[in-house]
Amino acid sequence: MKPNILFITVDQMRGDCLSALGHPIVQTPNLDKLSEDGVLFRNAYSATPTCIPARAALLTGMSQRSHGRVGYEEHVPWTYEHTLPGELANAGYHTQCVGKMHVYPTRNLCGFHNVVLHDGYMHYNRDNSRTTHAEHFNECDDYLNWIRNTEAGTYDLMDNGLDCNASTVALPWHLPERLHPTNWAVTQSIDFLRRRDPSKPFFLWTSFVRPHPPFDPPQAYFDMYLNEDMPEPPVGDWVDLQSAENGSGHPTTGISKLTKKRLDRAKAAYYALITHLDFQIGRLLNALSEYGVLRNTVVVFTSDHGEMLGDHHFFRKALAYEGSAKVPLIVADYTGRLGLNRGADEERITELRDIMPTLLDAAGVAVPDSVEGESLLPLCREGAGVAWREYVHGEHVYGALSHHYVTNGREKYIWYSQSGEEQLFDLTCDPEELSNKAGDPAWQLSLQGWRERLVRELSGREEGYVSDGALVTGRKPRTVLSHLK
Repeated sequence: MKPNILFITVDQMRGDCLSALGHPIVQTPNLDKLSEDGVLFRNAYSATPTCIPARAALLTGMSQRSHGRVGYEEHVPWTYEHTLPGELANAGYHTQCVGKMHVYPTRNLCGFHNVVLHDGYMHYNRDNSRTTHAEHFNECDDYLNWIRNTEAGTYDLMDNGLDCNASTVALPWHLPERLHPTNWAVTQSIDFLRRRDPSKPFFLWTSFVRPHPPFDPPQAYFDMYLNEDMPEPPVGDWVDLQSAENGSGHPTTGISKLTKKRLDRAKAAYYALITHLDFQIGRLLNALSEYGVLRNTVVVFTSDHGEMLGDHHFFRKALAYEGSAKVPLIVADYTGRLGLNRGADEERITELRDIMPTLLDAAGVAVPDSVEGESLLPLCREGAGVAWREYVHGEHVYGALSHHYVTNGREKYIWYSQSGEEQLFDLTCDPEELSNKAGDPAWQLSLQGWRERLVRELSGREEGYVSDGALVTGRKPRTVLSHLK
């Protein structure tokens, strides 16, 4: 009997925001229980830490060099031959996505039998001057159509005035909690359990929009954190303090030295959204138990990327620092047939492209040749003897801060392609990335080794990042590689 698969993703959740990892503030009791029932990966990364390219890795199992999305660009069609839901559907699974896809066209099934969609605020389908009828948010967003058929019939995503990228401001959710997008995603997921084909195993992707801004937790969760004594954010010795001091105070700023009051309120709302998600994930897992399917289900939980949340005075995502690039990852097998080392922690380096081969492996489905990730199941068993990758390569086009990074979870090298600036961090002794070792004579051998690894990764790239075996500064980056267009 093939197992059911529940794939749970959240959007913009930092890799350290689990109480199971010792976070000093946030509470995640249901995710802590999931980690006790499964394997917790401590060094999981998003190679391209924004929504669109990260989801390409999740859906295709490819590295960014192959799936072609190395920055954030909308309106680029998703035409991949092999996708995770497509392969499972071909293998006899009933496949359903609830929540965020962030693909194009917006209602592209990408191999799913059905999608109940809420991508959150999407700029291109909110542009009334140029959006086609089929792509307009009034047509393509199922959550908005659902909520407008309730007593909240005039509801719109911007009613509370919070921008979809506002990581520095917060307000409580202004409607009954059951109408929040987080609750809606679980309600729709539970409804799928009712109407699924019982003769087939199911693949359900419950894809939450939060804790991505707007920071709008229900009041009960907000109250849990408003009076917490928040630690000061880490600020590295490499930070341009003048830029932070001069940074804008607007809600969607990328860098700014905020007042403690404003920053603490944003953090309280962010942590509240995570605890709200945690309780709703508990609700979903309880529903699986009530439907009698949990004991034949494999559950994987992760995020597409993190959130800087004021670390080094940065906000939002896209950067290579731990707050942005590191993600939570848990694999749990409630069937008991996969032989996983329940309750284990795994330190080796993983990346979002490993999700597709892991779930195909769990389902006993052949992994397409296009997939470049590796199944995590061997690491979840007796991982000590398993050959594994030495590092991951990540990148993101981000204007003057466009960068590449390579890390093994113990050290991290970052190269800013437009300025040539190099950073090297000892993550074992300095997990908050406070001290840049790139100029330290004692670290030059390590620096050279990481630089050579990046040269190998970028050799042959169309942007011309490497010439004569050396990195070339100032080459114009592309958000999408030419083979995808």
